[in-house]
Parts: sequence; structure tokens; C-alpha cells
Amino acid sequence: MLNTVNKKISLILAILSMGYLVLAFLLPDYPYVPVDSDAVPITLGFILLFLSIFLFFEKDNHSQKQAKIPKGEKLVLLTVLGFIILFIIFLEILGFIITTAVFIYVNSWFLGYKKWRSNLIVSLAIPIVIYFLFSSFLQIQLPRGVLPF
Repeated sequence: MLNTVNKKISLILAILSMGYLVLAFLLPDYPYVPVDSDAVPITLGFILLFLSIFLFFEKDNHSQKQAKIPKGEKLVLLTVLGFIILFIIFLEILGFIITTAVFIYVNSWFLGYKKWRSNLIVSLAIPIVIYFLFSSFLQIQLPRGVLPF
């Protein structure tokens, strides 16, 4: 049954998405808000579950030898995973805007994008726009951190 890499990965992703969905459904409800805090996590959980099911039935064109990750790429993946863990740790402390801006800038720079001006503009614009959309239109509060707004 699990004779291809796609099927193995899809099974892991399906289990992960189901656990994520269980936790998302356990989020507390907030009265008097048009979109509750569990809307985005539940949507993302169902998308991941759907895509993992799709991946399970996708034809795998790679052999086991081609699926090996080179050692240099493993270091890159582990470093990006470290950035994600640091992002999670500092999200509540520093707030969404600062943490996301630093995460996008450092991650883009690490992965090879060296134009610092455009990288800075993008890494600041994206979290500010997302924060504005969530707080104003969806009325979902993202972590403020040290910023006064």
C-alpha cells in the first residue's frame, strides 16, 4: 500500500492535518466578532488534508534513489526549520509585524535573494498589509508584541 514516496508523505501529512484540525476545533469561541479565531486554522487544516489526499493518488515518477536529499540541501532545510521555530518562539514576544518582517527578510536573504532594498520593502509591506487586513476587515487580533497598535 505504501510503496511510493508520495503515499508515505501524504499519509504523514494527512495525520498531521487531522491533528491540526482537532486542535483548531478546540480553539475558544469569541462572541461579537464576524469571523472567529478558528476560521483560518480550520480552513488551512482542511486544505492540507485535501492536498494530502490528492498527493496519495498522484502517480510517483521518482525512484527511491532520486528521492534522496543531498547533504547540502539538508542543512538548508534544517536552517529554515530553525528560522520557523524562532518565528514561533518570538511571535508573542515581539509581535506579528516585527517577527514576520524579520523572518521574511532573513529567510529570503539566506535562500539567496541579496537585493536588500527590495527585500526590506517586501518584508515590511507584507506583514503590515496582513496585519491591517486581519485587524480591520476580519477583526482578528494578531499578536501586537512591543508595538503600541
